Amino acid sequence: MIEALKSDEIVNKVGGRFKLTSLIQKRLVEIIDGARPLVERHQGWTDLEVVIQEVLEDKIGIDYE
Repeated sequence: MIEALKSDEIVNKVGGRFKLTSLIQKRLVEIIDGARPLVERHQGWTDLEVVIQEVLEDKIGIDYE
């Protein structure tokens, strides 16, 4: 799952590495604080892997408004 961070696909979905980092950090804090994941959590996945999958499936993104 973390291998997805090595490709440019996930970076281009968000608009850059810094925006991706910010989005991951914000969503990771939400999940740690008890927010429900927007994707099915597979056994053995870490919170970070859940967030990455949410980005890949376009479940979360940056709100520019």
